[in-house]
Formats: sequence, structure tokens, C-alpha cells
Amino acid sequence: MEQIKVGIIGTGWCGGIRAVAAASSAMVSELHIAEIKPDRLAEVAARPSPVTAAADWESLVSNPEIQAIMVSATPESTHHPMAKAALEAGKHVLLEKPMALTLDEADELIETAEAKGLKFTIGYSQRFNSKQALAKRSIDDGTLGDPVSVLVSRHISRSLGGKIGSRTKLSPAAMEATHDIDFAMWCLEPRKPIRVYSQVAWGARRAEHGVPDTQIVVITMDDGVTVTIGAGWSLPPGYPNFSSSWIEFLGTDGALIMDASHKDIILNTMDSGVQFPLSTMPGEYVDHVYAGPMERETLHFLEAVYRDGPVMVEPRLARTTMEIYMAADLSVERNQVVELPLDRELVGAGSASEVSD
Repeated sequence: MEQIKVGIIGTGWCGGIRAVAAASSAMVSELHIAEIKPDRLAEVAARPSPVTAAADWESLVSNPEIQAIMVSATPESTHHPMAKAALEAGKHVLLEKPMALTLDEADELIETAEAKGLKFTIGYSQRFNSKQALAKRSIDDGTLGDPVSVLVSRHISRSLGGKIGSRTKLSPAAMEATHDIDFAMWCLEPRKPIRVYSQVAWGARRAEHGVPDTQIVVITMDDGVTVTIGAGWSLPPGYPNFSSSWIEFLGTDGALIMDASHKDIILNTMDSGVQFPLSTMPGEYVDHVYAGPMERETLHFLEAVYRDGPVMVEPRLARTTMEIYMAADLSVERNQVVELPLDRELVGAGSASEVSD
């Protein structure tokens, strides 16, 4: 099998991780990057040593030698046009969430990838965490019996939430709960969601970025299983890049309860006080190893292209996740339960609504 040539559009936090992972992989013969910030472009170009480092992302899409593209650019409005251009150019694509801002855009990407026989996947990295994998296995192998309910509570730090809120007004459901919605839908396949109800709570983030502090999403599956996802992004700034999660799976024959608060390592210094290292989402390099799921997710995409295998996050399920968080925002807006599938007329062309008070 021949090595593959890879391009990465956007080399900020996530894109930088993917660039290092790709450059270190024996499956990759060439790495090409695109980044609009000159300082960041120079910084990333110095570490993974890409073959080309450009400011214009179009140069990667138009390069006939590049076989796979990872789109890690911001703001989120760039995802659809960049992914569309890459797919139309015959490139395999890994796209960070959200996959698009409208359902019509998502459908266009899926249909283009399927028509051209290309690998297309969305960056839902939680599937590559060992605890989440254990939950999936415990459901699939019958350890828990028949699923009854799922609860995931995730909160990130105000500093990390601020990075997200400064570039978009999308809701906590669209930008934070989405990872856990995808995780729950993955575990509960082939069940389908049929209704969604959601509420938000306002606090410190209102004045800063005009977004709620937390959002609760309740999803009913077609066999009666209930899924409750709590998403927040306003933990005190003393928790830099911190993600605290609590997961509960209840079944007829057992329960699985997982603490993913990342408080098992405590660093206490005179200069900075108490810190929780290795707690970042989606992870970080620690010298020669990587703590977190994103490196493994990146390598999985490369393996799917290299070996012509299936991708873990199938785009049609990612679309279901998108439809759920859009329904959640619509539920907040209307203060009512929203039935699935979504009526396109309720959300125009299928746009992801912004939560406002």
C-alpha cells in the first residue's frame, strides 16, 4: 500500500494536534498545511515540517497529489464550503464538528461523498476515549441488559468556553453537548430519536458572550429509552481547558457509572495554585505520548484512507446528532417538545438556531 499525502486546513488547537499526529504517522508521506495566521503558520510549520505551508486553503484542495483533507478551520461557517470543495475535488475528508450550519448543507456533503465513493467523517473524538468505548461494549455485549436510560453531564471551564463563545453564538447544545449526543446515539444504535425537549440556564456567560451557561437536552428514543445530556461552559477560570464529565448508563441487568472529571492528577505550585493537568479536551501531547482521544481519532481516519476501511463516525449518524441539537434549540425557543424528524419549515432551510433569551 502506498503512503498518502495529507492536507490540514486550519492549524489552531485541533488542527495543530492533527498535524503532529499525521506527520508522525508512517502512513503519511507528505503533510501540507494551510493557516491564515502568520505566527501560527510559522509555528506549526517548524514542528511537523510540512512539505508546503500556505495561507490559502484553496491551494490544498487544488493540489492533485493530496488525497485526504482534514478541515479544522474556524469559524464554524467555513466548514461546509471547505469540506464541499475538498469532496468535489475527490479528497477524503475529516471535518470538525459542526458538520454544517444547515441540514441542507449536511445532506449536500453526505451525498457528494457517497456519489464519489469518498471517506467522509466528523470529528466526534469522544468515541475514541476508553471509558466511552467501555459503555458501547457494555451495551452491545448485553452486560447491562436492555438499556433504560443514559445520563451525561459535561462542564468545561469558562476560559475554554470563552474561546468557543468568542467566535460563534451557537448554543451549548450545538457546540458542547454535541459530542455526548453523538456518543449516546452511537451506543444506542439502531434505536432512533423521536422527540427532544430542552431548557437553558443563564448566568455569567450572558454578559460576556450572550450565551447560556448551561443547556439540558432530553431525548426520547423510539423504544422509550431516555437520554439526558447536560452541557455547560462556565466553570471558574481556575480550571484552564478543563472538562469534567459524569456518565451513567442504566440497564435492566446492570448500571455503568463513570467519573470522567479528570481530577485523578493534582498539580499544586506556589505560582499557580491547584491545577488539573492532562484534563484538556480534546487532549494534549506529553512529550512522546498523547493524553486524550484526538490523536487516535486522527490516526483512525488516516487508516481508513490508507487501508480503504470504514470510518468510525458515519456521517449520516453525525447528521442525526445535528438534527437533535437543532431540535433542542428549537425546543428552547418554543418552550415545547419537538418531534423528530424535524419539519424543515420550522427551521427555514434547516439552520441551527442560536439560543437567545
